[in-house]
Amino acid sequence: MVVVGAGPAGSAAAIAALRTRPGARVLLLDRADFPRDKPCGDGVAPHALDVLAGLGVHGLVDDRTPVGTLELGFGRLTLVRPMRRAAWVVPRLVFDARLVDAAVSAGADLRRGHVRAVEILPDRVVLDGTVEARVAIGADGVHSVLRRAVGLGTRRRWALALRAYAPTPRDFRGRQVIRFGRTRRPSYAWSFDLGDGWSNVGYGEVLDASLGAPGRRLMLAQLEELLPGSIGGAVGWRGHHLPLSSARWHQPDGRVLLAGDAASLVNPLTGEGIYYAVASGACAGRSAVEAGDRDAGGLHRRAVRRLLSAHLAGTTAISHALNGPGVLEAGLRAARADQDVFDDLVEVGLGRGVVTPRILGGLVSHAFG
Repeated sequence: MVVVGAGPAGSAAAIAALRTRPGARVLLLDRADFPRDKPCGDGVAPHALDVLAGLGVHGLVDDRTPVGTLELGFGRLTLVRPMRRAAWVVPRLVFDARLVDAAVSAGADLRRGHVRAVEILPDRVVLDGTVEARVAIGADGVHSVLRRAVGLGTRRRWALALRAYAPTPRDFRGRQVIRFGRTRRPSYAWSFDLGDGWSNVGYGEVLDASLGAPGRRLMLAQLEELLPGSIGGAVGWRGHHLPLSSARWHQPDGRVLLAGDAASLVNPLTGEGIYYAVASGACAGRSAVEAGDRDAGGLHRRAVRRLLSAHLAGTTAISHALNGPGVLEAGLRAARADQDVFDDLVEVGLGRGVVTPRILGGLVSHAFG
């Protein structure tokens, strides 16, 4: 099998395939040499590490500082609570390189290559006329060549984000801080403490045709308005698109499997994508080697839907509801009043949690508070 893209989705796919069938031939292709930067919020949820631990990968973040406090704000409404399980903030320059090394250690053959052409034949997939495999996994990111090859277009719900690294303000040390926008919604600014004196900072918003796409100047202004003084001394500004998940996830039948951003798996509430990447990548790797003469695409589709269907339905519903008046405020008030509601919402935003009766009850009871 061949995996196109060696980020978290592709590396997890390679590891899962080799874990499922030791000795399998797995070619891992990426257009870049590692380590390489990838614009992102750099938040690594414990749920992603759970998936990797299940694949026998441990210790990727042992030398990093866990972040156990989450601060959320909207206007004058602010809440600060401990998370049930700490997260980590690890630059993708570091995290992705370590995960690639784990894939190579497991037996994957890592090569540099930029795939431009995909031919899907009855018995194999051919990349650029030279690389052949029984199954190909598309983990090639937001502008996936393999996604286009299976006939899935680009008509998706998108967000746009701008990221940098800046010295951590004293008040934000040991925290992941998110402040939601008031004038352009849904949107938020963030400051995530790396634990070394620096933070990943940025601003992102869901694209809305009626507002037009934000330019760099507007995004910087929004970030400064929401988190005043947080970007002094910032370096490494990079922008990126996020293909947000929808309630109904689709994977075509056949020999090309999609994972991570290529599969449009990005949490529409938080923009979190690393858990989705490693979880869907692991499903793809297992399905690719378990399929045999069966339909690998169908096997992968069923596996991902079993894992994420209820979760995707809930996140999509909440993300659309946030456009309604008072919904965001009600959710924040409910989370501020009840640790269990807060914990349930964190599960929805960072893992595969679902909308619970506690969340619904909290929204109703605080809708007019």
